[in-house]
Order: sequence, then C-alpha cells, then structure tokens
Amino acid sequence: MTAIQLLIKDIKNLRPVPAIANQIIELVDNPSASMQDIAKVIQYDPAVTANLLKTCNSAFFGLSNPVESIKDAVAILGIDQVVEIALLNASAKTLNRPWKGYGLHEGAMWKHAVSSALIAKDIARKISPESRHSIFTAALLKDIGKTVLDKFIQISSDKIQTLIEQSGYSFTEAEKKVIGTDHAEIGAMIAKIWKFSPKMVKIIRHHHLPDETMGKNMDIAIVYLSDCICMMMGLGIGVEGLAYRFHDKIIRELSMTSNDISTIIADFTFNMQKVEAILRVI
Repeated sequence: MTAIQLLIKDIKNLRPVPAIANQIIELVDNPSASMQDIAKVIQYDPAVTANLLKTCNSAFFGLSNPVESIKDAVAILGIDQVVEIALLNASAKTLNRPWKGYGLHEGAMWKHAVSSALIAKDIARKISPESRHSIFTAALLKDIGKTVLDKFIQISSDKIQTLIEQSGYSFTEAEKKVIGTDHAEIGAMIAKIWKFSPKMVKIIRHHHLPDETMGKNMDIAIVYLSDCICMMMGLGIGVEGLAYRFHDKIIRELSMTSNDISTIIADFTFNMQKVEAILRVI
C-alpha cells in the first residue's frame, strides 16, 4: 500500500466532526434563519447540548440562574457565543491530543486552533462580517490534516528538517516535497469527505497561501493572517512555526495597518483568560 493510499485510509478512519457543526454553519450563514432554528439543531444533539449547558452554567459565566435549555442559552449569551461554544465542543475531541510529529503537546493544537479562530473572527468583523461564522470555523479546523499526517511527519522528520535548514523551505513546502502532499491539502480532502461547503474546503486548502494570488480572496487572507498572528504570539507553533512563510502583502490586501495588528493582538491578549477558562470547562 502506497503512502497516499495509507493517508486516504487514515482519513476514512478519522473521527469526524459531528454533522451538527455543518448544520450550524449553514444556518448562521443563512440570513433567513432565526435563532430558534439554530437552537433546534443544537438541542437535538445530546452531547453538544450537555456540554453547552455545562459551559454556560460554569463559574466562569457566573449566571445568577442556571441555564436549562438551548433557548435560554441563546437568550442569555447571544447566538454568536452559543455558536462558538457548540463548535468548540464539536472539534475538541478531534484536536485535543498530543501530535508528536508536529511538536505539539496535548492541547496545543486545539489551543492554537481556537486562538486562530477567535482572531480570524475579530478580523472578519471589520472586513467581512457576513462571513464571520464560516471564517471562524475554517480557522478552527484549518489544521485538521495534521491529525492524519502526524505519523508520517514523525517518520520523515529528518528529511523535512534537512530541506528547511539547507534549502530554505518552509515547513509546509518541505512536508509536501518529502511526503507528496501537505496538511492543508489533506485537510481539504477531509473537509470534502465531511461534506463541508466548497467555500470551507477552499479556505482550508489554501490557508498557507502556496499560491499567493489566493491572497486576493478575503476569507482565505483573513484565515492566513490569523494563523500568522498566532505564530507571532507563540501560540501552538510546534516545529512548523520555526519555518513559516509570511507574505506581508496580505496586510495590504486586507487594507490593514500595523496599528490594526497591534490592536488585534492587544484585544486577544486581554481576552486570553476568557479563552482559557472556556477551554478548561469544555
């Protein structure tokens, strides 16, 4: 069996993100959908409902009266907060383990994913507010391909490091050269198998901008920049962060300034306790 065949087999065996994630994204991106429509989808998934209510009733939120239904959660926390918590719950079991090939300890990939998603949504609010939920989800799941490639990276780590150190490859470029594919391409394959929208598949496939012209796509550019900001902040960088390709013109494509980036970082730093509290509860 070839390496690619093994990869495809591993993709098929990968525990999928629950279908509820797709249903939620479809609804929040639909302007005619109501909060009640979204609440109905969530309430019929027992695991997500239980975790969502547990999170809402945690000491972190400090509600005077316990939340007893998804409808209550939406009314009290707002739809954006409920959607985010539901998606964090849906992705946690898939991402929240150590990935030795990428040099990520337990929880590091998920923390990076969540941080990237929050930063991407913050940028999207300013540039593409109507796409904020799909951008949040794409940023959250953009590295899903690493969960399949991890064991191949462990086997090939010496060859990959040689290309990085001696030939100036980025980690993703070296990954593709040695293995024949990279985690972004594998992530896009996974997203397609899980029936994510073509828009989501495209963002995941191009989130490292192997083709710089993709930087003109605002959604892709936002997810790419959020990933770069996470790397700058040292959030879940692992071995990849030591050889990351930064395209500074993306900041110009998004009409952002260095002050905008500083504000995003400051806002995220200010909210870090909130993020970590939610991670601990979930």
